[in-house]
Amino acid sequence: MVQSRTAPKATGATARTVAEVNGERLALKDKPVTIRAKVVKVTAGEMGKNWIHLRDGSGSAADGSDDILVTSKAEPKLGDVVVARGTVRTDVNLGSGYAYKVLVEEAAFQK
Repeated sequence: MVQSRTAPKATGATARTVAEVNGERLALKDKPVTIRAKVVKVTAGEMGKNWIHLRDGSGSAADGSDDILVTSKAEPKLGDVVVARGTVRTDVNLGSGYAYKVLVEEAAFQK
């Protein structure tokens, strides 16, 4: 089931929805993206960075395309709608069962 949009899509040449980043992950590998979405989970200070889950209402929970993991030194607040700018990484395996098809690294945030 597709959720209603929590925020309008970001603007600019690198703007993507959460679903677009998930769906176009191979084409976007190592490229910058800009995503406007709601912060739905924050895990602070793990492995020297913050791990933030974003959702914008695009994608599907059934296939996981409705959520994107972002790493950053910044720590946005749970529930905030933010614009995240970072670099797409694919097939990241951190060991101990932590493997990700796609994530956005070293993101900067603005409201």
